[in-house]
Amino acid sequence: MKRFYFVLLSSLCLLLASCRQSATKQTKSYTNPLMTTDSAKLFIADPFVYQHDSVYYMTGTTVLPEGEGFACYTSTDLITWNYKGVLYKKPENHIGSFAFWAPEVEYYKGKFYMTYSCYVKGVDRMLTCLAVSDKPEGPFVDLYTPWFDLGYSAIDADIFVDDDDTPYLYISKNVTYEGPIGTGELYAAKLKKDLSGLDGDVVFVSSASQDWEKVNWSKNRCNEGAFVFKRGDTYYMTYSANDTGYEYYGVGVSYAKNPLGPWAKSEDNPLMTTDLSKGVSSPGHNSIVEAPDGELYIIYHRHADPQCQKPNWDRVVCMDRLYFDENGKLRVNGPTNTPQQVGW
Repeated sequence: MKRFYFVLLSSLCLLLASCRQSATKQTKSYTNPLMTTDSAKLFIADPFVYQHDSVYYMTGTTVLPEGEGFACYTSTDLITWNYKGVLYKKPENHIGSFAFWAPEVEYYKGKFYMTYSCYVKGVDRMLTCLAVSDKPEGPFVDLYTPWFDLGYSAIDADIFVDDDDTPYLYISKNVTYEGPIGTGELYAAKLKKDLSGLDGDVVFVSSASQDWEKVNWSKNRCNEGAFVFKRGDTYYMTYSANDTGYEYYGVGVSYAKNPLGPWAKSEDNPLMTTDLSKGVSSPGHNSIVEAPDGELYIIYHRHADPQCQKPNWDRVVCMDRLYFDENGKLRVNGPTNTPQQVGW
């Protein structure tokens, strides 16, 4: 009988401990926008988050007191971020004059590679550059400035490495026509194994074509900011459409069975866009990262003040959980502006 009560008591203790652990998990939450350890908003555009050795790193289009370049923030939980200094700083005699935009970092063959774009006065267009570092926190030093020149502005470069270690690149061809009308088209290309340049011609991916991408047709016709990942035998691309400074910038999704396409846009687009009833204005230009619990989260920027007078380029960093429906379609629990429970 004593053994019975001992077993019963032990079982109850284990149950209570499990409940406490479960309750602890359920009570942890965050609220957009994300904050620093000093409880300050992260005023970063085009946020890019990457993970290495259980540490998350964030960079993006930032304003540095030290000059043109990109800041570095770190976190262990994706929620609270610590400023770690300069990830990359424009060196003397760089070809770029200004507009250092949208850095992304890819770990490849033991090194960290950073893509970014900048305005090159000599050719009057934005060109993509490539930098490298032995450490995720940098400093990054330039390898190729420019990396390539296709005869037009190429921004928002995203490197994707496939299962067979073949690297691919996705860029946005941005051209402004008279009016002015800003346009952006997405292109893809295979990269050389040593990342020294493109391995073949660029292939068209998409341009503004769906109704939600035509809300400001007289001023902007844009697809940009691609981020590509693979799940099973399907390639997923998130991209942004419209103008980040105005209303209705948002995120769409495309699917493919090959990295170079053809890519088909989801009929359910947009994945997220302006919803002033939720206090959300122009969410977009995202990256995607795996959280500590194994779930995927989309990291994106949106207007710091949803009621701001447009155009406005004061943007803050936010995140929301992604998931896949029964048909493998990418969905988002958001964009949110209320406390969100997390499982870590």
